[in-house]
Amino acid sequence: MTATLESNKAVVRDFYDLAFNQKKPAEAVAKHLGPVYRQHNPQAPDGGEAFVGFVTEFAKTSPGLQVIFKRFVAEGDLVVVHSNMVREPADRGMAVMDIFGLEDGKIVEHWDVLQDVPETAANTNTMF
Repeated sequence: MTATLESNKAVVRDFYDLAFNQKKPAEAVAKHLGPVYRQHNPQAPDGGEAFVGFVTEFAKTSPGLQVIFKRFVAEGDLVVVHSNMVREPADRGMAVMDIFGLEDGKIVEHWDVLQDVPETAANTNTMF
């Protein structure tokens, strides 16, 4: 089971890195998406082709986009990614939690929650 969990984390890390950091969403989809891709982000439609279009447009509006991975957690066929999505170099970014569902080593489902990193906080803890 541990090998599968680590393998699932590696799939998600490569998928996310290819799509967003390397700006190769079509390659990420071809390599890592299953035949069905269900999207739970209300701003993004289902399917691999829609994912490519969504990421391509997002990258155009944020050419300095970088996803800084903080942690990956896997349980069963789910992988959770906690990251800082920085749109431009001077940006504090957004704290992002993604959940990816996998079947047979392929990504088939996605949920996410995003929150802007504020300039000040009521505590000294970071969001990461």
